[in-house]
Amino acid sequence: MKIKLLLLCVITSLLNCRQSELTNIKLSGLVFGTSYAIIYHGDRTYEKEFDSLFYVINRSMSTYIRNSDISKWNRNEPVTLDQHFLEVFEVSKTIYENTDGMFDPTIGAVVNAWDFGPEGEIVKLDSLKIDSLMMSVGLDKLDRVGTNIEKSYADTYLDFNAIAKGYAVDVIANFLDSNQIQDYLIEIGGELQSRGINQKSLKPWAVGIDWPNFDGSQSVLKAINLMDEAMATSGTYRKFKIDENGNRYAHIIDASTGYPSKTKILSVSVIAENCMVADAYATAFQAMGIDRVKDFLISRPGIKVFFIFENQKKQLETLSLNGFPE
Repeated sequence: MKIKLLLLCVITSLLNCRQSELTNIKLSGLVFGTSYAIIYHGDRTYEKEFDSLFYVINRSMSTYIRNSDISKWNRNEPVTLDQHFLEVFEVSKTIYENTDGMFDPTIGAVVNAWDFGPEGEIVKLDSLKIDSLMMSVGLDKLDRVGTNIEKSYADTYLDFNAIAKGYAVDVIANFLDSNQIQDYLIEIGGELQSRGINQKSLKPWAVGIDWPNFDGSQSVLKAINLMDEAMATSGTYRKFKIDENGNRYAHIIDASTGYPSKTKILSVSVIAENCMVADAYATAFQAMGIDRVKDFLISRPGIKVFFIFENQKKQLETLSLNGFPE
């Protein structure tokens, strides 16, 4: 009996010692052309592991890297697609179908034409050029055959930038889950995933939703609690272009027309099952418009949405749907 009690005391002591070593660890830096911040409650630093995961995702899906898998695929060069690429493709296809094509990663060539992508600007862009580019647009024109994705048009150009950051957040979250990290907050370029609570404050993770400032400054409209949820935000107030006539073009391209979306929506935040899904829907909802999104959400109660938009009086309004946190 004394031996059992002694062993129990030793185990309890070790557990208490380990608990005392746990602390909130914060890592931050630059990735995917933006910034990241990861806070988690643990006893070791995973910076090297995170960097390795970022490297693999970049090598797979970055259109800004000439020798990435997606760049080779876009140039019709032989390439072996990895599981990251194939998983993002499959989810993209599902959301493409759910949104009647409003989310479409094959719009990349048109995005480049409007000078919102890595390839630069097409000079003297007109309706004939847009119509020509749109011939190769449509995720339904691609078929997965094993580990390969075949295209009907050689000019079809894939661009996962509207979903890849959210996917990267999920990859980091899965890594932390696999290492029994129970409390964390991951942010990459404004896309978020939370788990558990902030052990420093013993409260849910508090995150901010930005007020749409056109001058590039940052101010928080409101803070919400995010607990075991993912959130992504798409805004048109920071990335836009103005033509010689003073017309402002949003960077969200309508996949049904090939032209920048004409919308009064300045920002849309989406809470969903994971960050990849939230990221994709945030982009699609910009182009769909508020009324279509309302109809869309009727059969999808698990997706929560928050709009910031300009009303007919050019005043800013907000709208919460499906119980988005206040």
